[in-house]
Amino acid sequence: MRRRAPHGFTLIEVLIALAVVALALLALTRTAALEVRDFDMLRERTLAGWVAANVLAEARVSGALPPAGTSDGRVELGGRAWHWRREVSATADADIRRIDIRVYAGEATDPVASLSGFAAATLNP
Repeated sequence: MRRRAPHGFTLIEVLIALAVVALALLALTRTAALEVRDFDMLRERTLAGWVAANVLAEARVSGALPPAGTSDGRVELGGRAWHWRREVSATADADIRRIDIRVYAGEATDPVASLSGFAAATLNP
């Protein structure tokens, strides 16, 4: 009489397979959470960069050199409130000003983005 080989998996094999699948799912969940967090930070930095670029562009197209000193403002962009600080300083050329802009999310104390640029006096022909 021939003995038949058993079919199927043992309970230990099934438990080990479930443990491996659980660890893999845990790793995938953690990776997905980190990606979402990174995406949110990237979105915030992008919006803050746009705010800084807008402030710099407004200073450049105003038609007059911005006065040296510090100014603050608030703006809403992308459904968020932003606070910006603009520092204007003189350069070696009297017709050019350096403009440094820092953008903060809401009432935060650390800037999300910063941008530096220059503005020149309008030249009359």
